[in-house]
Amino acid sequence: MGDVDTAPIRFGIVGSGWRSEFFVRLARALPERLAVAGVVTRSAERAEQVRTAWGVPAYRTVGELLAAEPEFVIPSVPWDVTPGVVRDLVEQGVPVLAETPPAPDAAGLRELWSAVGGARRAATGGGGGMASASASASAADGGALVQVAEQYVLMPGHAARIALVRDGVIGAATSVQLSSTHMYHAMSLIRHTLGIGFGPATVTARAFTAPLADPLSPKGWSDDLTPKDATTTLALIDFGAGRTGLYDFTDNQWWNPLRARRVVVRGSLGEIVDDSVVRMADPRTPVESALVRRRTGTDLNLEGAEVHHISFDGRVVWRNDYVGASLSEDDLAVVDLLCRTGAWVRGEGPEPYPLAEGCQDHLLALAVEESARTGAPVTTAEEAWATA
Repeated sequence: MGDVDTAPIRFGIVGSGWRSEFFVRLARALPERLAVAGVVTRSAERAEQVRTAWGVPAYRTVGELLAAEPEFVIPSVPWDVTPGVVRDLVEQGVPVLAETPPAPDAAGLRELWSAVGGARRAATGGGGGMASASASASAADGGALVQVAEQYVLMPGHAARIALVRDGVIGAATSVQLSSTHMYHAMSLIRHTLGIGFGPATVTARAFTAPLADPLSPKGWSDDLTPKDATTTLALIDFGAGRTGLYDFTDNQWWNPLRARRVVVRGSLGEIVDDSVVRMADPRTPVESALVRRRTGTDLNLEGAEVHHISFDGRVVWRNDYVGASLSEDDLAVVDLLCRTGAWVRGEGPEPYPLAEGCQDHLLALAVEESARTGAPVTTAEEAWATA
């Protein structure tokens, strides 16, 4: 692979919505690590707005963006548009980090996989610029050309819990109960915490409606505490071999301060409940330990407001590689994903989140929706991407 390339990772974006601005903002926070080669938008008026407000180049066509030599491109467009943009980029040999989900429905997932699932990175070395990057990565792993922007497994708390599971702290993980985020993001967390691949799963789901005040949304505080109907979806996912996931999500749970987030990971020798871990020290001694965040910026600490690491019994199980940027935990996960994608295209790291994984996440999410709608169990089949 040669020397590690220390130049900022240059990526392009197709689309100019709020999620695109999210990526631009993070690149601006870490200019030594990330740079935006440009944003593609449909109208000249919007292009000018992007140039002025975001401070990055804006183009009207993908061809113009590629001429700026991004190392990879993020299609950040509506669900039904994503597959077409991904196919167009793959046809030109461009590494892709597709937004979630990569296609809107099961048929779309299968069609996308059929079209681009076999596209692989050439392994001819090099670095810097789109042309060399699209031919360079990965001598080490020969990775697929399309990755998915699924960041939740990289969020500090989730990453720390997954690290403990992989270390065998609670024995063999057998179930995950998750009430936090929705659909494909939740399926990603459940699958990766349990180490679940692409086999069949049976989903039994129900949806319930109850009144709930909803004082905060992406639009800000509503100043309205009038309870309104909110839907809660509960789903049991049976992966077989005694492994299960329990999904619990209420409308706007990400923002609503009246609904907490909870994670329970049960194993053969203990369990993790949020940041608390119980296991046996010896055959007669159950002990409890905590996942402890080192947060700065409190009281007279002047290091800046951010999390530095998470430890377990004095051992660091997650570390912030971007200290100094003062990023939220979700921002840290997205930045980490972008940097991992950059390492992948340069042949300096593994695939960050292959298309097959993103397809499986959304397939299970769609099964949850179908079961909740029909009231009947839904069993997913092993799909073509299972053999990737």
